[in-house]
Amino acid sequence: MEKQIRSVILIVLDSVGIGQMPDAAEYGDEGSNTLGNTAKAVGGLFLPHMERLGVGHLTPIQGVRPISAQGFYGKMMEQSPGKDSTTGHWEIAGLVVEQPFDYFPDGFPEHVIRLFEERTGRKTLGNFPASGTEIIKDLGEMHIQTGGLIVYTSADSVFQIAAHESVVEINELYRYCEIARTLLDECGFKIARVIARPFEGIPGAFVRTPRRHDFSLPPDGPMLLDHLVEGGVDVVGVGKIYDLYAGVSVPHHVGTTDNMDGVNRTLEMMDRFDSPALIFTNLVDFDMKYGHRNDYVQYAKALEAFDRRLPELFAKMKEDDLLILTADHGCDPTTVSTDHSREMVPVLGWGKRIRSNIDIGTRSSFADLGQTVADLFSVKPVSFGLSFKDLIL
Repeated sequence: MEKQIRSVILIVLDSVGIGQMPDAAEYGDEGSNTLGNTAKAVGGLFLPHMERLGVGHLTPIQGVRPISAQGFYGKMMEQSPGKDSTTGHWEIAGLVVEQPFDYFPDGFPEHVIRLFEERTGRKTLGNFPASGTEIIKDLGEMHIQTGGLIVYTSADSVFQIAAHESVVEINELYRYCEIARTLLDECGFKIARVIARPFEGIPGAFVRTPRRHDFSLPPDGPMLLDHLVEGGVDVVGVGKIYDLYAGVSVPHHVGTTDNMDGVNRTLEMMDRFDSPALIFTNLVDFDMKYGHRNDYVQYAKALEAFDRRLPELFAKMKEDDLLILTADHGCDPTTVSTDHSREMVPVLGWGKRIRSNIDIGTRSSFADLGQTVADLFSVKPVSFGLSFKDLIL
């Protein structure tokens, strides 16, 4: 009788890339290796649990050995153009983006900003590519004085709106984001995400709050999550998963405040849903707090902190559960760039019904993971990717 998987716990370590893609030079990312370079920069990482999952086989990681793995390990390459979270998550779900999203390296067109100001009733500040922490440091005091919304973008396809919570109430900020989302769509721009970036504090000591919210484009085709829901599988989003898929086919979801809260919520969902379920978690701190700020010391500490929580996930898993760790892109904190990096991502898996020490190789698409999950749940296959189910069961 074929071994069956009851639930899949899929955790995306946001931005934990494993080495440059073959086309990385086209993106200015030659030499990027988020995990390997971070380990080198801090003199080694202590990741004993991920080491036992086989991560040491994927790239040289100082402090991590390539030992016999408890489960399966491999790398995945991205077929979609780009290196952002939306693209990466969509491809994980079997939806390869054919045309890249729109980017605005010089800021958004003047007519878009004028329409945005008319519809919100507020002036804008900024409108150029920037680090989120830097732009609130530079423009935060003027924002408080004038009430103008801080609008900025990045190397990603994003329209970001920052506002102090004492100046713009959080639900009002979300409403402004909805206005921007509608406006950009009406103008025919394919912008992946409009992001609310609330902050608090005083000049010289502004800090972003955890009430960030992403207003994403809905997926433009059928994907894994649709097929799971249609097949009677519960889909549970933890963290920004709900936002990245614009809520499509994510009927159950819970927000998080940080990585450790994301692990806590994942453990809770593992108790709450009996069978069958995909518990789909995004841990964003690696990217948002440390990668974009080139803080490789804290990036390393966050990796080690997550590794320390893995035994709790292992202990909670039932006989027919499968845990998979992966990423959506890179964000190498050791390079000059503070943007995402065009990298391959790891895929590590373990479960009591999974074969040990299986190298699934370098997969040609993130969609191979989505195809495998569809195969494991015996639902309709996604339109792209090759399943590796037969390798691991």
